[in-house]
Amino acid sequence: MNGADIFLLAAVLAVAYANGANDSFKGVATLYGGGAASYRTALAWGIGTTLAGSLLAAVLAEGLIKAFSGAGLVPTDVLADPAFITAVALGAAVTVFVAALTGIPISTTHALTGALAGAGLLAAGRELNLQALGATFFLPLALSPLLATMLVATLYPAFRRLTARFGLAQTSCICIGTMQTVSVSEGAMVLRQQVAFAGEAADCPPASPDAFWKFDIAPILRRVHFVSAGAVSFARGVNDTPKIVGIALAAHAFDLETSLIAIALVMALGGLLHSGRIARTMSTRILPFNEAEGTLANLVMSGLVISASTFGLPVSTTHVSVGGLFGLGAAKGKMHWGVAGGIALSWLLTLPVALAASAFVYFLIG
Repeated sequence: MNGADIFLLAAVLAVAYANGANDSFKGVATLYGGGAASYRTALAWGIGTTLAGSLLAAVLAEGLIKAFSGAGLVPTDVLADPAFITAVALGAAVTVFVAALTGIPISTTHALTGALAGAGLLAAGRELNLQALGATFFLPLALSPLLATMLVATLYPAFRRLTARFGLAQTSCICIGTMQTVSVSEGAMVLRQQVAFAGEAADCPPASPDAFWKFDIAPILRRVHFVSAGAVSFARGVNDTPKIVGIALAAHAFDLETSLIAIALVMALGGLLHSGRIARTMSTRILPFNEAEGTLANLVMSGLVISASTFGLPVSTTHVSVGGLFGLGAAKGKMHWGVAGGIALSWLLTLPVALAASAFVYFLIG
């Protein structure tokens, strides 16, 4: 491996590191913000489940690997140019990592798309396939946060009505089965049966193994919340890793298996060392929420991202995650609009910043 190959390899891994720094905490932000877990516990769960998704990405998201290899966007001879791949990787990595250091949750997908366009404009000129770039990348990126926002904003009021109808809260318990109580009626012993009871946990009668089952909502919700957060992080691994692997394969830096493992591990390292500021933004600055609300948002987010990854659509996990929180905040009427506006502005700037950065790098080394 010569010096150019090593430099190219470092650039690809820099994207993975920046992605981990900016994205690792997004899936588990509701655990920390909702009080279900400490920062360290939430981060460990997020990194572990993301790693699992990353290692399965080759099976679940083959279409994304192909999309981000650049095939169809630029001519084959441009794809074979190490300068083009290096410029794309460094342009995206710098954009995403600077955002992570400032606590701004931007999209690696968005940055990579801008970087492909920037380096592609200089390297391929008129041969850059703008139509494919728009249909394959821009449309899913634009629609995914809107869809996440609308789904959560629609489902949250329905969820509130359902729980209110049955009198359920996070502190409730549910008793199911037959509960026997004895009373005297006209000189005879009578067994009274209660099929179900829902109320505050403190008011629930003690469980009886022979009669019925008692379920406290709080510990069950905590487990479901962890599973839903893990699902979002798993979906992030499935969705984000193939995009960086696609660059690595285009550069012929690794084979597929080596790419997956190396990129997954470097993503985990970036998240471990640089998640603090993104954690504060995602967990506390956008809006206040409880465990039930965070769980609902997570289920919507993970469903959208996994579905998109399966069909090879390059949606942004960041856009979907933040869009879900935006929908929750709008439905509750408790959005911190100044923070939301700043994040939305950063999304608008991500593409042109990454485009300019990758074009500049290609100008220097191309």
